[in-house]
Amino acid sequence: MYQLCPESTGIAFLEEGLFTSYAYSPTTSSQAEIAEGGTQVEDDEDGGTTVFQISLAALLETLQIFGFTESRDRSASRDSAYGGVTGSLARGGPSAAFDNHVLGFKRVCRLSYEAKGEPLCIVLEEGGVTTTCEMVTYEPEDQDEIPLQRDALALKIIMRSSWLFDAINELASTSPSRLTIAASPSAPYLVLSSNGPLGSAAVEFSNDKQLLETFQVPERTVNTYKYSLVKAASRAMDMASKVSIRGDEQGVLSLQFMIELEDGRVSFIDFRFVPLLPEEGDEEDIEDSD
Repeated sequence: MYQLCPESTGIAFLEEGLFTSYAYSPTTSSQAEIAEGGTQVEDDEDGGTTVFQISLAALLETLQIFGFTESRDRSASRDSAYGGVTGSLARGGPSAAFDNHVLGFKRVCRLSYEAKGEPLCIVLEEGGVTTTCEMVTYEPEDQDEIPLQRDALALKIIMRSSWLFDAINELASTSPSRLTIAASPSAPYLVLSSNGPLGSAAVEFSNDKQLLETFQVPERTVNTYKYSLVKAASRAMDMASKVSIRGDEQGVLSLQFMIELEDGRVSFIDFRFVPLLPEEGDEEDIEDSD
């Protein structure tokens, strides 16, 4: 899990099947420890899940040691086209993000973590060259996952991720600070709008099965989010084939992206956003854009 700020988090799900070899042996120290007075220390409720914190920037630099310059040069011209999002990838299909030539993954990458307080060891092998990196691990900060009330959803929409990507970038022309998402069981069904110093803009989606694969909106709902936080998910939007847009009755927004890998397997990335407090005139602005 990566916390962009208190109002937004990102979670990447890596299934065991994505690894060539996967072995996990949770420590049993907590099971064996006996507290003073002869009382056994109870196991954690998480079932022995190992949790630690590392620097995301350092991890990315490590994984890009081989072929980093080539990837950076190839993506530099595309960054400006996609609103300056660092490292944006070509729109060559969802698998392009995981292309061996782009990422330089014609190599072996091993990750290992011995125990609490130990470094995360990353071993990269390519062409007979072996690089070993040890990353300092930290006690995780109190970063609670932004809760999404799955049993109280106000909207659930599944569509092609590229269409959401294009809509978010279209709205960037107004230099907005806020992004408003309005959904309704009747037309206009889904509207993304923004206001900024350069004007206002809105993108409307019709309830067409070829456009919106799933559309579940019991009643009209309107929520506003920080545009820059949603924009920060552009890389995932660009790589994914589909996106599930969910919002609960409290206004928490979940953007879950399905990314197809070259071998047919899929991976998921979930971003969650806390809504901004409504400002005077927000509802009127949405109605005017309709």
